[in-house]
Amino acid sequence: MKRIYLDYLASTPVAPEVFEAMVPYIKEHFGNPASIHSFGEKPQEAIFNAREQVASLLNSKPEEIIFTSCGTEGNNLAIKGIAFANMDRGKHIVISAIEHFSVFYCAKALEDFGFSVSFVPVDNYGMVDPKDVEKAITDNTILVSVMLANNEVGTIQPIEEISKITRKHGVFFHCDAVAAVGQIPVDVRKLGVDSLSLAGNIFYAPKGIGALYLREGVKLWPLFHGGGQEDGRRTGTENLPGIVGLGKAAELAVERLPFRQKHYKQLVQRLKKGIEDRIEEAFFNGHPEKKLPGNLNVSFKYVEGEALLLHMDLAGVAVAGASACMSITAKASHVLEAMGALKDGALGTLLFTVGDETTNDDIDRALEALQNVVAKLRAMSPLYNR
Repeated sequence: MKRIYLDYLASTPVAPEVFEAMVPYIKEHFGNPASIHSFGEKPQEAIFNAREQVASLLNSKPEEIIFTSCGTEGNNLAIKGIAFANMDRGKHIVISAIEHFSVFYCAKALEDFGFSVSFVPVDNYGMVDPKDVEKAITDNTILVSVMLANNEVGTIQPIEEISKITRKHGVFFHCDAVAAVGQIPVDVRKLGVDSLSLAGNIFYAPKGIGALYLREGVKLWPLFHGGGQEDGRRTGTENLPGIVGLGKAAELAVERLPFRQKHYKQLVQRLKKGIEDRIEEAFFNGHPEKKLPGNLNVSFKYVEGEALLLHMDLAGVAVAGASACMSITAKASHVLEAMGALKDGALGTLLFTVGDETTNDDIDRALEALQNVVAKLRAMSPLYNR
């Protein structure tokens, strides 16, 4: 039985072109980029090229790209780094109520150092109102962090409008774009952000590599201290194969973005219509239009979430029950809670995300499995009596 993978926001496979680009920097050009002898030349050149490739994807300058290990590190480096470097200007941080936990807990950790944190609410689509961001800003505010697109429901936030507000108040603006980069165009100049984080494993690069865009002139307190790599902003021996892979994945993303948007949207529409036709009392979460093309978050009444997830896996379909970073905790989604989507209770939620390799047949087989699993679990539910 061919297993079906519909959890691409947790991780994508490494693209063949990415793997091929990485191999020479594992086998042949293995030197340390910091070495001044000949074995360091090719690695140095490769990092320079990768920085240009990532900068091209984001429409930034190459020197504004800092390589990190993942989206979590990028978020921590941006939030803690900007906060500590500029704490003489203020010690108040504003984030949305649906941020990824790497933003949420990072901001909360700063409370131990005298910072305060305010949370901006969202509507029932998971959308932040820029007016609420402005209301939350005080004379002591140093930083605002709002994600570009939510990793659970896919809602795309009005980042351009929010950036106009932060600029007006002289506040730094960070954006977690991990879920968005590779699916939709991400232009840091157009968005008007001061920093933006991404993770390679979301768009066909390997796990363990990411990047942070930091606008030129923004002061940053580094999390690591040592040899001075990345201009001292993220010191430590570079993950050379990963950086090369990230650069190639960024290049591919520029080329394949039109295909991905069209392909992903068609697949998700097929999945959504299939659920509407086959399963009663299913509720779709997130904005119906302003959302990532490859995400579909849906809740089913009278079904327990963890059982739904496990039975889908037994049926050969891999999907997510919540954020991949919190799925092992079996807790209710803080995103759905903030949206008011849990008020009815007795809801099991699945997040389907598609990728380049996903086919119509994959969607149809997933729909058949989903219909059978929901029917089976509802038959065992004391709340379901139809």
